[in-house]
Amino acid sequence: MDDQPAPLAGAAGAPPVDAPRVLPVDVPNPPRVGGERPSARGDFADGRLAATVERLRGEVRAAHAAAEGRALIELAKGVIVERLGCGPARAARQLAELADRAGLSLLELAADIINQAAHDRVAEVAGAFVRTAIGEPGTTGPDASVGVRLRTAESAALSAGDTQAVAESLLAHALEPLGAVAVAIWSTGPDASLSLRGHAGFGPDEAARWHHVPPGVTTAARQALTGRRTVWYPSLADAGIPSIGRARHPDGGRVVVPAGTGGRIHGLLEICWARPLDPQPQAVERQIEALAELCAHTLEALPEQAAPAHFLVTAGYGSLELAELSDGLYDPALVLTPHLDEAGRLADFRIRHANAHFLDPAGRPRSAVDGALLLEAYPATAGGSELFERIERVYATGEPFRARRARLTALVDQVPLTSLADISISRHGASVLLIWRVEDESARLASLLQHAQRLGRVGAFEEDVLTGEITWHGQLFELFGLLSTEPPVALGDLAAHAHPDDSSTIRRFLRTVLHQRQVGSAAFRMLRRDGVTRHIRVTAEPALGVDGGLQTVRGAYQDISAQHWTEVALTATRDRLAATEEAAEERNRLTLQLQHAIMPPVKPPIDAPALDVAVRYRPAESESLVGGDWYDAVVLPSKKVLLCVGDVAGHGVDAATGMVVLRNALRGLAVTGAGPGQLLSWLNSVTHHLTAQVTATAVCGIYDPESRTLRWARAGHLPPVLVRGNEAVDLPLLRGVLLGALADAEYEEAELRLEPEDIVLMYTDGLVERRDTAVHDSVAQLLAVARLPSDSLELRLDQLLARSKSDTDDDTCVVGVQVF
Repeated sequence: MDDQPAPLAGAAGAPPVDAPRVLPVDVPNPPRVGGERPSARGDFADGRLAATVERLRGEVRAAHAAAEGRALIELAKGVIVERLGCGPARAARQLAELADRAGLSLLELAADIINQAAHDRVAEVAGAFVRTAIGEPGTTGPDASVGVRLRTAESAALSAGDTQAVAESLLAHALEPLGAVAVAIWSTGPDASLSLRGHAGFGPDEAARWHHVPPGVTTAARQALTGRRTVWYPSLADAGIPSIGRARHPDGGRVVVPAGTGGRIHGLLEICWARPLDPQPQAVERQIEALAELCAHTLEALPEQAAPAHFLVTAGYGSLELAELSDGLYDPALVLTPHLDEAGRLADFRIRHANAHFLDPAGRPRSAVDGALLLEAYPATAGGSELFERIERVYATGEPFRARRARLTALVDQVPLTSLADISISRHGASVLLIWRVEDESARLASLLQHAQRLGRVGAFEEDVLTGEITWHGQLFELFGLLSTEPPVALGDLAAHAHPDDSSTIRRFLRTVLHQRQVGSAAFRMLRRDGVTRHIRVTAEPALGVDGGLQTVRGAYQDISAQHWTEVALTATRDRLAATEEAAEERNRLTLQLQHAIMPPVKPPIDAPALDVAVRYRPAESESLVGGDWYDAVVLPSKKVLLCVGDVAGHGVDAATGMVVLRNALRGLAVTGAGPGQLLSWLNSVTHHLTAQVTATAVCGIYDPESRTLRWARAGHLPPVLVRGNEAVDLPLLRGVLLGALADAEYEEAELRLEPEDIVLMYTDGLVERRDTAVHDSVAQLLAVARLPSDSLELRLDQLLARSKSDTDDDTCVVGVQVF
């Protein structure tokens, strides 16, 4: 048997007149999960208005056609009534559906039906369909055609007594051949809740747990309801949302289809697969949508659920009851009902009632608004306000919409910048109640002013000079410490409430305002009777009468106590800060003097045999960063020469005093004749036991002029540099931790035999350290400068300082020795 139903005789492509059909819900074509249909709100508004204009034109054309062929159409309806044994209303609906499917006008189809009434095969076609639908052998198994399966499911669903039987029939006849294992039919409540009305493939315990889903709980069905679209989940586990049967089929595919008619979603059809769902062809998608139409027909026939107790109006209220209710509101309200086009899709909303508080922006009477279509009367509702879209959504899903201070220009005759309103949209049965409350701009500004006065502790006053009447803002009673029942304080009595030392200030203020008739201001200390002293600023402005005389004085008092005490605290802080800065400057000055006294920038030459010694010391650029760099070059009693540089961690007095201690301690220890490793070990003990907890780095060398050998050791410091001829290299990195880190430490020594004209350079990290450059790169640059030719050792050290690219603003010490 062919998948398509046999057409009515004389109407090409039309189904048999006894084939039931459910009008589809006005929902956009279902996009796949992960993608939305691109659209712009401007296109939506333009499309709505264009559709309204086109619909009005179509209504005019249809009215002319109906007037010319009404008799012929009524005759065709009579033929359908006779053939089907149905009522006139169903016959009219069947005639419209057949004309739509055949692509003919009602008049053309009526003519065909009447012309061939004696020769049609309606009864024969209907009988064949019934024989197929009841399941003759071989017609309902897995090999049955799509059309047979859908017709079988349709027949079983329409004959079922409740939604549970419909769910079982859909699963058995139409969904199991598609691989589905379970189905659930949900109905929507007036509060956007979901109730499980029918199920198949789920256990009774699972169905009992999911019998009701409160509003706001995100499930697969909820997403399809709020989105008003078909939702496909290839795997419910990937979606990460709960749904009925997920525990049994966690990786299974799921599809949820809105089921509704005329723009209203009565419920949802949810279908479950045991395995992940592959992309389905369009034919399967159309089958599922057709099954949702059957569910919509069944759900539409169910009794309306009552709204929860917190709802003001139950779902059973009709437009008349809503109209009576809206008349009792203090805010403007409209009662709207859906207006469907010929195909049964939602095209507009009809204004059934406008209450007494509604004022038409165009000045039309309410009688002209009642019964009008919303888009025709107020096209701007489909514009930027999105009002029509919100009404449509509330009617479709049943979920109320609330908004505070939303822009509303379509229904309000006000300047767009001030047309803010609180909006409420709710569905009650087949009607929608729209309520709004326009924000009173003057009241809002007054409230803002009142809050500003309270937060600023400001109170206004007005005093009539002629009658003595005084008007005070309520804030002033609290400011003066008076009861609201007590009389206000006149300007002339202000001195009695002020500190005696401020009497002259108040007298000058009163003379400026009352006698010179100029704006005056004064700050004084108010002595309240509760013992609290407040600092008050009063500002007043005289107002003259028509005769030029002083009539009233207007002004304000402000509590500036917080400002006063803040200024006092700020002044004290500034004084302390100035004293601290002076002390810091004095301390740095003394520290710098101490450092320069001990470490002069240029050391006088020392008397060492066959050895030229030069030193350079460059202090930090900022006097506040006095550091702990130190150097020393001294001839010991053994005629050997002590060479050393060091760097105490930190800056300031502690670093400078630590430097002095270590430098002098090393000088005293070197007299013993010990080697550099032993000297650093003793110096480490001294550093570790200093109460200031100093840490430092150092490099120490002992030069023997007789053997021209240099023995040296390092404590966490950069090694010396040897310049021989045109080459410059850094000496090996010997083992040795920084001074003060450990109580006991040993330091490795090395010995270097120098040749005539050899130069050894010892330096602190202030010479090479840069924030954006690694240490080894900085040392490589130092070696490149050190190997440059120079006329003398002094000039070579000056050249090193001049070409140094250090940017850490740290002290720098350089000691150079050259062998003759």
